This record gives sequence, C-alpha cells and structure tokens, in this order.
Amino acid sequence: MRNSIRHFFWRQRDLADASASVEDQLSSVRPYRVLLPVINRAEAELLLPLAEVLTQAFQGELVLLQITSPKPETGPDETAMARDVTEAEDLEQFLATRLPNTYCIRQAADTGEVLWSRIWHIVEEEKIDLLLVGWRNTSLPETAIRDLLHPRLATPPCDLVFVRPGPEFNVQSPWAHVRRILVPMRNSPHAVLAVRVADALAEVSQASLTFLHVIEPSGRRAGRREDPMMNFAPAIRNLARLDRSIATVGEVGHTILEESSNHQAVILGAPTYQTGEDGWSSPLIHLITSQFQGTVIVVKVRQIEQKHRQPESEDTATASWQERPITLVVNKWFAENTFHSRDFEKLEELVRLKEEQNLTISLGLPALNEEETVGNVIKTVKHALMEQVPLLDEMVLIDSGSVDYTREIAADLGIPVYIHQDILPQYGSFQGKGEALWKSLAVLKGDLIAWIDTDIVNIHPRFVYGVLGPLLSKPHIQYVKGFYRRPLKSGDKLVAGGGGRVTELTARPLINLFFPELSGLVQPLAGEYAGRRTALEQLPFFTGYGVETGLLIDILETFGLHSIAQIDLKERIHHNQSLHALSKMSFAIIQVVVQRLEQRFDVELLEEINKTMNLIRYQPNRYYLEAVQIREHERPPMISIPEYREQREKAGYVLDPAAKS
Repeated sequence: MRNSIRHFFWRQRDLADASASVEDQLSSVRPYRVLLPVINRAEAELLLPLAEVLTQAFQGELVLLQITSPKPETGPDETAMARDVTEAEDLEQFLATRLPNTYCIRQAADTGEVLWSRIWHIVEEEKIDLLLVGWRNTSLPETAIRDLLHPRLATPPCDLVFVRPGPEFNVQSPWAHVRRILVPMRNSPHAVLAVRVADALAEVSQASLTFLHVIEPSGRRAGRREDPMMNFAPAIRNLARLDRSIATVGEVGHTILEESSNHQAVILGAPTYQTGEDGWSSPLIHLITSQFQGTVIVVKVRQIEQKHRQPESEDTATASWQERPITLVVNKWFAENTFHSRDFEKLEELVRLKEEQNLTISLGLPALNEEETVGNVIKTVKHALMEQVPLLDEMVLIDSGSVDYTREIAADLGIPVYIHQDILPQYGSFQGKGEALWKSLAVLKGDLIAWIDTDIVNIHPRFVYGVLGPLLSKPHIQYVKGFYRRPLKSGDKLVAGGGGRVTELTARPLINLFFPELSGLVQPLAGEYAGRRTALEQLPFFTGYGVETGLLIDILETFGLHSIAQIDLKERIHHNQSLHALSKMSFAIIQVVVQRLEQRFDVELLEEINKTMNLIRYQPNRYYLEAVQIREHERPPMISIPEYREQREKAGYVLDPAAKS
C-alpha cells in the first residue's frame, strides 16, 4: 500500500441527449478530465463533491489519485504505520462505495519535488484538464499535496483549483455551512474558471452567489470602462443561484474583506503576473487567506505566461474563446438541457406523468396550402397519440386562408378547424405564421401546448412526444425546441445537411453576436416546439417569420436560459423554399433581432422605410427591382387580452391581476 497512487476513471453518460451530428463531432474529442489527489477520507469528503460536479458539467472523467501517508523520518513507527493502514483502508472503502469502478496502481514518492514531478507526468500522460487539490490548514491538517510550491505552478499544463476549507468544515457535512459564496471578479484569464468553480460549489452546497467587481480610485482612467462586470452580465445572469452582482469603487483587498463578512466562501483568481516563488499567490491572496476565516478557493488557468507581465495588465488581459464567460453557461446548458426523442419513446410513461401532474395537452397545427402532407400528419399523430395512447387531449388545425383542400382534409379526419383571421376578429388580423400561433392560444385548451408544421414529409409521432417529453419530466422547463438533420431536396435527390440555410446564414450568426446565451440551440427556427401555457401567454408574438426568434429571446429574458430545452427529433424532410422566400424570411428575422436590441439599449435603429425590401428579379435580357414590404408586427401577451382572461377565469384558472397590462 505504501508509496502508491491509485487512480480511478469515472465516466459520465455520453452526450446521448445531443443530436447525432453533434454526437459524431464530439466522439472524436477526448473527454474533459479532472485530477483529484487525496490522502484520507476527510480530504476526499471535502473535494470529491466539487470534483464530481465539475466533471459532470463537462460530461467528462474524474481521475482520482489515492496517496499514502509519508514515511516517518526516523525509523519505523508501528503505531503510525497501523494508523496509516487504517486510514488507507477507510479511504479505499469510501472511494469504492462512491466510485465503484476498477482502478490501476501507479508507483510514486510521497512528498516534495518527486511527488510534483510525478503529478505533472500524470497530468500530461492522462491529458488532465484540471487539477483540484486540498490546501492544508487547521481544518484539514493533512493533504495529499503537502506544499503548494513548485516552479511549474507559474505556467501549469492544466487548470488549477486550490481549496482551503474554513473552520466549520467537518467530514459528515463538509459544505453544509456554506450558504453564501463571494466571487471577486476581474477582467482576467482566470475569471471564467472562477465562475465555473463558484457555480459548481453553489450546486454542491445549495448556496447563493455574489459577484463583486472592485474599481480602485487610481484606476479610473479616462476612456476606461467603469464596470467590467458588463463583460460577464450575459453569463452570470443565467446562473441559477446568482443572488446579486456588485460594482463598487474602493481598495480591492479591504473591500473584498468587508463584503466577505457575511459569506462563508470566497473564490479568487490567481494574479496574471508572478509575485512569489510559488508562482500562483499574491499579496491580495495572502491578505484574504490570513484575515478571512471561511473557505478560500484560488483558481488559475493553464499556460498563462507571466514573467513578462506587469501588474496593470491584469485588467487588460484577454481570454481565448474557450474562456469567454458565456461559454461556461452555454456548455452547461447544452449538457443539461439537450435531450433525444428516444428518451421519451415509452408513451405510457408520458401519459403517467401527464396524469400525475393533472395536465392537459393540446396540439396546434398551423397550415397554409398543405393539402399534400396535412392528411398524413394528422392521421399519423392522431392514431399514435390519441387513439393508441391518450397523450393528446386535442388536436386543432389553425389555417391561414388556404385556397386548396387543406381545411377540408382536416375536417374529414375529424379534427376541429379554425381560420386564424376569424379568431378574435375584433383585434384585426395579420398574415403570417406568428399570427396563427398567437391566435391559437385563444382556442387551444391545454396546459401544455405543442405546435408542429404541417409540411413534414417524413412525419413520425416523435415530432410531438419529443417536444412534450422534457416538459412532462422537468418541471423547471418552460419551452422546448426541436432540432434535426434537414436534407435539402434538389430535384429527385436529397442533399444531406443542405437544409436550414436561413438558420446557419442569418439566425445563428445574429444570435451568437447579440444573444450568445442562445448559441447552443442547434436550430432556433425549427417549427416543432412546445411550451407551458402559463409561460406562452405572458409573451408577445411577432406575426411573421420572426415568431420563433422573438419567442426564444423573450423566454430567455423572462424566464432565463435554464427554462429552455432542445430535443433531437432525428431527421425532418419537408418542401424547401426558394431563395427569394428565404431572403424575405431572413429580412423578417433581422427586424426582430434589431427590435429587441432597440428595447435592450433604448435606441432607435430602424426607420419605417427600412421595412421595405427590394428583391432582385430577372427576366430574359433584363433585371428589375420588386419592392416588398416585410414588416414584423408584434402582438401583445395573450394574457393581456380581456376576452382571453375572461375565458380562462371561467375555466377556473386564477390569473395574476398584474398581467392585465
């Protein structure tokens, strides 16, 4: 047992919830790995929960090193040896219970330079991304790594997290005392890792988060941004346990200490320039660790070249794209809120969840001249989800003025048919899919509402039960978007992955630029989605092609990123539109994004004249312009419509009086 390091590999589930195309891309990428050295059960109890959450956030692997106690300096001590064996066996039994996987043994020395050298060897050999270590103090007198001193800590080959527990630490409940976590923020390369660790610790301890940015009076230079917290605002506002964020002017160290007085943990980034022999500490860290009695965590990202840095560079250091704060939030959301339709194939289980929660479910089918496909869509879904199992309580066609046999086909198949222009006629009517969806809220009765397009050639019940599954199984989710592979039909041939041109050339670039929290959505414009009525009725609806984009942005702003989910529906084949039609669609989507930016920043960017688009037309021997007005009107939240409120109140629902306006 002595002089050995044992390591375990703990594999989280694969990204089975992501799309097959995403799975294929990720299958060739090595998993994120966290290395955790421990010497006794106390250290394992402290660090293992944090290591597990950090590993799970990346769907990665935890590599655990079990280190034995160092040899006594003067001769064999039988009492000490017996104690060491007992502690080692206790730790091994604990780890076997928590991580019941096989392990392999590696030989290594116990302390000092040789141990560090061995650790760096393991980091490189096992491709470790993050090293999590305990920090010795009176609460944790013995740690796997005795001295956090090594020249390579100045430019480490992996990210580092040092954890010094506070005096309230105990093995039985190591994090129960942590109720509030303070995260001093600086615009440095270590900031994102600090946010990531803070979010993990908040999950482990069920604590709230406070983000603090301190601006030193001497640093208020002309032209300098006064509040670098703005850099982190899109990311931190979607952390579930964020309590508040503060920006203040003062001396950094004393301000942090003053604010930390009602917190039980402080998480700091290492300096971006070397100040001590250990390569990671600084006067600020020394001040906090010497005067703050709670838990202190210091983080440092890999390979930051520091020897040529000056102190003032700490506020100007830039991070790579992987280190952007928003990347942390999007990656976490993608891992937790991406599902696969195969997860919900057991329809009886979905019916059970529906009945347990006393929910009703409606399916709306928006349509315009879809006689070729609407019949098969209705028959397939009705047979599977109404006749074979009672998942749907109603299915309704919302027609937008078809001039073919779309409405007649639906009526012959026994489902109610509405023309959206005839719903709430006192409020007028606009052309467009968004108008049909908005008005459908007034006729659909369910607590959960799903919509699917009626032009799907390869219709399957999963297009419906897939978007309903996350809503039935995850109470915090308010809105679910479908995604799929979209072959492009060119003549008689299908071009794999050729569809979704507006998505990739317009919607996703705009979302990444202005609403990056939503950048993890595979297909933000997909026509298959579902939501809770209580959420949908609070949202405005754009009347045209911009409805999907508007709903996503407004749900993000109203309910937060964690309320949105997406689900892989495999493959969707439909009738592709012409480039002119796609150009008009893009124009409408851009209008919606600009309008939401105008509201966010209280500026006017678009004039009325800008809502007319000149399309380039061609006839033999000449080009000409066709001016087309493409205007996205915005319908108010349905809950603000008196007739709708009266209808819902008659049905026995208690509505929020504040929602009238």
